[in-house]
Amino acid sequence: MRFGFFPWTMNPSLMSFSLIETLAIAAGGILLGKGLARIFPLLRELCLPEPVLGGLLLCVLFSLSEILGAQPLQFDLTLQTPLMIAFFLSIGWMASWKHLKAGGPDVVKFFLLCAVILVSQNVIGMGLAKALGQNPLVGALAGSVSMAGGPGTALAFAPAFEKAGVVGAGPIGTAAALAGIIMGGVLGSPMAARLIKRFQLHAGPAGFGSGKKAEMIESPISLAGHPDMDMGNLMNHLKFFFLVMALGAVVGQWIQKSGITLPIYIGAMIVAALLRNWHDLGRGGAHKIKLSHEWIEELGSIALSYFLVTATMTLQLKQLAGLATVLVVILAVQAVWIWILGSWLVFRFFGKNYDAAVIGAGFTGFMLGTTANAMANLNAVTKRYGPAPRAYLVVPLVGACGTDFVNAGVITAILSLFR
Repeated sequence: MRFGFFPWTMNPSLMSFSLIETLAIAAGGILLGKGLARIFPLLRELCLPEPVLGGLLLCVLFSLSEILGAQPLQFDLTLQTPLMIAFFLSIGWMASWKHLKAGGPDVVKFFLLCAVILVSQNVIGMGLAKALGQNPLVGALAGSVSMAGGPGTALAFAPAFEKAGVVGAGPIGTAAALAGIIMGGVLGSPMAARLIKRFQLHAGPAGFGSGKKAEMIESPISLAGHPDMDMGNLMNHLKFFFLVMALGAVVGQWIQKSGITLPIYIGAMIVAALLRNWHDLGRGGAHKIKLSHEWIEELGSIALSYFLVTATMTLQLKQLAGLATVLVVILAVQAVWIWILGSWLVFRFFGKNYDAAVIGAGFTGFMLGTTANAMANLNAVTKRYGPAPRAYLVVPLVGACGTDFVNAGVITAILSLFR
C-alpha cells in the first residue's frame, strides 16, 4: 500500500512513495534549497549547492519522522541511475579535442596531480583500516572507491570486494560514497569562498596557469547564454540523450564482457565524447546535426540537480551512525586531507588566483563525491562571484573523463593483491 506526501501525519505502516511522488518531493527539495539560500545570508556566503541543501533538510526531516516512531520511508529511485547517466553524458559531450588542446598543459598537470592524490586516498584508507585492526579492503572502500569514485564506482566494484572477503561491501561503499557527496558539497564551495575573500580575488581576464586571457578560451559550458525555448529543439535533444544512453548501455555491456569493471555511466560518456568530436570535425554529414551545447548543458544540469537531491535526501543517517568506528575515522581523515590539498596545494599549484580557487572547489567536489558535486560547486561559486571559464574547462574533463579510468585501474590492482 502507499499514500501521499506526508507520512509522519498518517498511518506509519504506509510509507512508500511512487516514482511521481519521489520526483515531486525531489522538486520540493530543490525549491527548499533555493529558499534556504535566499533566506539565510550565511548559506549564500558559503555557496552551498542548493540541491544538497534541500536534500539535507529533507534527510533530517525524514530521519526525525523515524525517530518519532514512523517506519523507514521507501522511495522509488528508478530514475536515479538514468539521471546520473544523463549528467555524465553531458560531461562526455564536453570532452572535445578542441577544448583539450585549449586547456593544454593545465589539463595534463591537473590530471597527473589528481591521479597521485587518488592513490593517496587508498594509502590513507587502507593504512588506517589496518592500524585499527580491520580488513585493509574496508579502507579501500572508504578510499578512492567511494571518495573519488562515488556511488557508481562503489556499486560497480562491490561484488568484487565481496568475493575478496568484505562482507557488506555494497552498503559500506554506498554509505561512504553518499557521505562523500555531502562532504564534497559542504566543504568545496565554502573553501573557495574563503580563499576568494582572504586573497581578495576577482573574476577577470586573467586565467590561471597559462596566463592567457580567459575570454579567449571557449568554455565547454555556457555561462550566460540560454538555449532557444523551442519545442522542436527540446525534442531533438531529448532524442539525442535517449539514443546516446542506449548506445552507452551497449558499450557498457561490451566493456563488462571484456572483464573490465567500470561505473555504469562510462559507456554513455564515451559515446557522447566520440559523437562530440565527430560533430566538431563536421565530416560525414555531422554538420547537419543541429545540436546545441547550451541545450545539452541545461538538460545535464537538470539531471544533476535531481540526482544530487535524491541521493542526499535518501541518505540513511542511522546507517552512517551505525558504521564501525574505523569507517567514520577514515571518512573524517579523507575529508580533512582533501580539504587541505584543495585549499593549499591545488590553489597554489595553479597560481593563487580566482580560477585556482574555483578549481579547488571542483577538486574537493569530485575527490570526495562525484563530478556532479564538482559542477554544483563550480556553479555555486561562479553564480556569486563571476565566471571562471578555465575551471569549467579543466574540472569536468579531468574529474569525469580522466580519474574514473585511473581509479578503475588502481582498484583492480588493489583487488589483485588480495586474491
